[in-house]
Amino acid sequence: MAQPELAASTLLLVQIGVIVSCSRLLGLGVERLGQPLVIAEVLAGIVLGPSVLGAIWPGTMAVLFPAASLGALRMLSQVGLVLFMFMVGLELDPKLMAGRARASVLISHVSILLPFALGVGAAFALHGSHLSPGVPFVSFALFLGVAMSVTAFPVLARILGERQLIGSRVGAIALACAAVDDVTAWCLLALVVAVTRAQGLADGLQTALFALLFILVMVFVLRPVLERVLVRRLERRGLDSTLVSFVLLMMLACSAATEQIGIHALFGAFLFGAILPKQRALSARFAEKLETVSVVLLLPLFFAYSGLRTQFGLLSHGVDCLVALLLILIATLGKFGGSTLAARCTGLGWREASAIGILMNTRGLVELIVLNIGLDLGVISPTLFTMLVLMALVTTFATTPMLRWVYPGKTLPGGEASRSSPGVPGPERSPV
Repeated sequence: MAQPELAASTLLLVQIGVIVSCSRLLGLGVERLGQPLVIAEVLAGIVLGPSVLGAIWPGTMAVLFPAASLGALRMLSQVGLVLFMFMVGLELDPKLMAGRARASVLISHVSILLPFALGVGAAFALHGSHLSPGVPFVSFALFLGVAMSVTAFPVLARILGERQLIGSRVGAIALACAAVDDVTAWCLLALVVAVTRAQGLADGLQTALFALLFILVMVFVLRPVLERVLVRRLERRGLDSTLVSFVLLMMLACSAATEQIGIHALFGAFLFGAILPKQRALSARFAEKLETVSVVLLLPLFFAYSGLRTQFGLLSHGVDCLVALLLILIATLGKFGGSTLAARCTGLGWREASAIGILMNTRGLVELIVLNIGLDLGVISPTLFTMLVLMALVTTFATTPMLRWVYPGKTLPGGEASRSSPGVPGPERSPV
C-alpha cells in the first residue's frame, strides 16, 4: 500500500525539479532580451506541455506528467496563487494615488471599460463556435470582457523598476492606474464567477449580497483592528514567527470565506493583502518573507499547469489562427488605445500617453490566473483558452521593446527617474 504513495511523492518532487529548472534556464535567455521572468515561466509551461514536449516526445511527457498526477500539481499551484495574490494586495499602497487620483481613475476606468466592451462585442461573434454547451451567454460575454481588461500590476512594476521609471511621472501614473485596474478587474471577475456559479437569480443576488458584506467588514471593521494590533505587536516584538503565522492564518480564513461565498479564494487573499497596514514597512517585510517560496518555487508550478492545458495544436485551422490574431488586436486596441487617449485627455503629451498605454497593455500572470479560472468553470473552451494565452504572451512580450521605442531613456527629464519609491516594488521584487 505504501509503494504507490511513495511513487506519487517521488514523481511530484521530480516534476517540481524539472519545472523550476526549465523556468530558470529559459529565464537566462529571456532576461538578455530585457523581458520579465514571467515570459520564461509561461514558455517553460508550454514547452513541458502538449504543444512542445507532448508533440515531440509524447512518451516522455506521459512519464513526467501523467494525467493522474496533475491533481497534486494543481493543488500546490493553487497554494502558490493564494500567496501571490496576497502579495499583490500587499503591494497596493494608497500613497500611489497621492496627487494623481483624478488622472489615474480616469485612465484606469477607460482602460477597463473600452476593452471590456470590445470583449463583450467579440463574444457575440464567437459564441456560435466557441460557447460550450450549457454555458450561459451572459457568463461567456462577461468573462471575455474581463479577460480583455486585465493589467498585470506586478509585471508592470517590474518593468518600470528595471528601466528606472518608477519615480518618473509616467511610472507613477502607470502604477496608480494599474493598482486601480487590479481592484476593478478582480471585482469584475468575482462578479463573473458569482454569476456563473449561481443556480438562479435568487442565488446570484445572495452571492452578491454576501460578497458586498464581506468587503465592508474587511475594509471598515477588520482593517482598523489590524492597524492597531499588528503595528503595536510589530513595535514590541518585531516580525516574529507568531505574527507571521497569525497573518497567514487570517489570509487563509479570508480565502476560504470568499470561496465559500462563491467568488473564488484568490479574491479573499487579494483583499486581505490590500487592507493589511502599510505603516512601518509591514507589508514589505511580509512580502520578503513569502516571496522566495511563492514566486520561485510555487508559481512556476502554476505556469506548468497552465502550459499543460495550452494546446497550440488546437489552432491547426487558418480560421482559428485568424481569430487568435483578432483577439490580440482587440485586446491591444482596447487597452493601449483606451489608456493612451485617456492619458492624453489628462494633459500628458503623446509620447508619455503612449508609454502609459503600452504599460497598461501588459497582462502577464494575472491574465493567466483569470484564464485558468474561466477554463475551470467551463466558461471558455480549451481552444479559446489557448488563443487567450497566446494573446497574454504577445501583449506582455511586446511591452518592453515598444516602451523602449516610444519612451527611450534619453527622453527622461533630468532627475525624474528613481530606482524605487515607498510602497512600490523595485526590480528585485515581484518578478512576475
